[in-house]
Amino acid sequence: MSAPPDVAFDLVDHDGAPVDARSYPGAWLLVQFGFTSCRVVCPRALTRLTAALDALDDEVAGRVRPLYVSVDPERDTPEVLRAFLAASYPRFTGLTGTPEQVEAAKRAFRVFARRRADPEDPDGYAVPHTAITYLVDPDGHLAHHWPDTADAPTVAAGLTAHVAAGIGASPTP
Repeated sequence: MSAPPDVAFDLVDHDGAPVDARSYPGAWLLVQFGFTSCRVVCPRALTRLTAALDALDDEVAGRVRPLYVSVDPERDTPEVLRAFLAASYPRFTGLTGTPEQVEAAKRAFRVFARRRADPEDPDGYAVPHTAITYLVDPDGHLAHHWPDTADAPTVAAGLTAHVAAGIGASPTP
């Protein structure tokens, strides 16, 4: 039996199904936190990560599950996340939940995010947040992370190295 996951979460995916760190057996989770109303940082990160995923060979790509965790559960319902991701980032599965569930996921990944007033936003607020991409191994342990400044080739090379080496991976059931 493997050790408990380092980055446990209990959320809902963009189809409304409950998910946790063990919902993706055998997969390496590529986790990005953000929100659908973000105007610059999140679209740039998702575009970069999509390019990194496009650069992977089929074997490695087949073992990576990209997840986009909302830090704005009030606006980012499963339906909103699904529409947002399907339009431009279809490889990603959106995750959200109650404010309490999202706070717990943020704590598990040590993500900072706090709502603040933003007169340029139609709803009057934005949610500045940590802009780090996390890689979680199939046992739920943090394997690596990339800062927002890491380019797509750097992320793709890191994904390939970790997944191909099977660092921390348990056999697929």
